[in-house]
Amino acid sequence: MTLFVGLGNPGSKYEETRHNIGFRVIDKLVDELGARDISKNAFEGTLYRTANTFFLKPATFMNLSGKSVEIVKQFFKIELEDIIVIHDDIDLPFGAVRFKKGGGHGGHNGLRSLDAHIGKDYIRVRVGVGKPEYKSQVADYVLHPFSAEENLHLTKLIEHVVQACKALLSEELNAVKSKYSLKSIEGLG
Repeated sequence: MTLFVGLGNPGSKYEETRHNIGFRVIDKLVDELGARDISKNAFEGTLYRTANTFFLKPATFMNLSGKSVEIVKQFFKIELEDIIVIHDDIDLPFGAVRFKKGGGHGGHNGLRSLDAHIGKDYIRVRVGVGKPEYKSQVADYVLHPFSAEENLHLTKLIEHVVQACKALLSEELNAVKSKYSLKSIEGLG
């Protein structure tokens, strides 16, 4: 069984923000794969399923994402190496896409929560959202929508990440890395 987790914050206020890129990828995956909603209050998030694949959008807000993931992981007995987390990454330029297994949280509170609740050895799909000029602006930056210029490329970027996630269902991580990693939005052509 595989569990895809999109990190983000619930509510219409956050829908279009940089921090919610993980939610947007999950929405597109669920739509394309025809997953059905199997949510229960106990999961503390919106959970979808197709055969042996689950898609989770935690409703616990970013800083507590690990709580919802831990509940679903334990309920369905999903192995840590079968969890794939899609999240925004300010250390990558807008449009960059990277993949890795394990590692540190890099100051990302959603990853910090996941690490505390389930451990670190899950697969990460890091989606670059760019970085503000000053470190003191990070919280405000990730909680604001993409710029008009970024929005011109966002649909293409989300589709690229969706295709990479689908590939992770049947291909090894290294093969997906070499096929789908991007240095910037220019890599989409």
